[in-house]
Amino acid sequence: MTTTRRGPASDAEIPAFVRALGLPGLADIHVHFLPEPMMHKVWAYFDEAREHYGRAWPIKYRTDEQTRVDTLRKLGLQAIPALSYAHKPGMAAWLNEWSRGFAERVPGAVQCATFYPEAGAGQQVRDEIARGARLFKIHITVGGFSPADPLLDEAWQALEEAGIPVVIHAGSAPSSGEHTGPEPVRQLLARHPRLVLVIAHQGMPEYDAFADLAEQYPGVHLDTTMVGTDFTNQFAPMPPRYVERLPGLRDRIVLGSDFPNIPYPYAHQLEALARLGLGDDWMRAVLWDNGARLMGLPAR
Repeated sequence: MTTTRRGPASDAEIPAFVRALGLPGLADIHVHFLPEPMMHKVWAYFDEAREHYGRAWPIKYRTDEQTRVDTLRKLGLQAIPALSYAHKPGMAAWLNEWSRGFAERVPGAVQCATFYPEAGAGQQVRDEIARGARLFKIHITVGGFSPADPLLDEAWQALEEAGIPVVIHAGSAPSSGEHTGPEPVRQLLARHPRLVLVIAHQGMPEYDAFADLAEQYPGVHLDTTMVGTDFTNQFAPMPPRYVERLPGLRDRIVLGSDFPNIPYPYAHQLEALARLGLGDDWMRAVLWDNGARLMGLPAR
């Protein structure tokens, strides 16, 4: 019989919830840290969310960098990614330099990097891998480029050879773009089938199409960022038949949160996953095992 314990009702309940599952902590692969001026610009964008998305998007964890780091540690994150993403030429280089500095000064940080379709992108990715990058992030909507852009072929080849995961926002929610949706990712995987891709937000709203890619390609994973929450269910709910696919994808689904840029407490993401009723074993795999494997953390 499948049993699923009740999810935490508040952030204060998260540590006890994690202990009850027998986990050493949470392995959240989708966390953002940026240079403070850039982070404030992101928050200013979300302050105008009614204009962009037709709904308010209040930032729950609008605090200084150290407070955010301390918050994540209290929640039980055993590694702290600092995902960033470039949206114009030349931007990736200085973001990657900042990310290396973040990893040096924050104990337990996962050294992250990004890239953009520009001359030298492949060598830049190889250099970041050599400098210790363990996780990359790109955002197709914000960047306005196709992941199958030929300028990225060398970069993808380097990532494929290294087996380093890339969190990629490619779904068409909360806003679509010229290159969003599963088809550009499908084209990419046809050329680089061994890539380790983490599809942000499980590819919402194209849930099934991205799940098809996870079933077809062994390196494709789906992160839980904002999935199943009350907020997201207003505009991109999971179809019931899609939920029925999730037990079979247990080893490909990874905890993601989008901290700090979420309009609800962190606990609500865990509560939303628990109320799917897929069982404690499924929750253990999603909250720890899969993310730990991708980020190089110890197995439980």
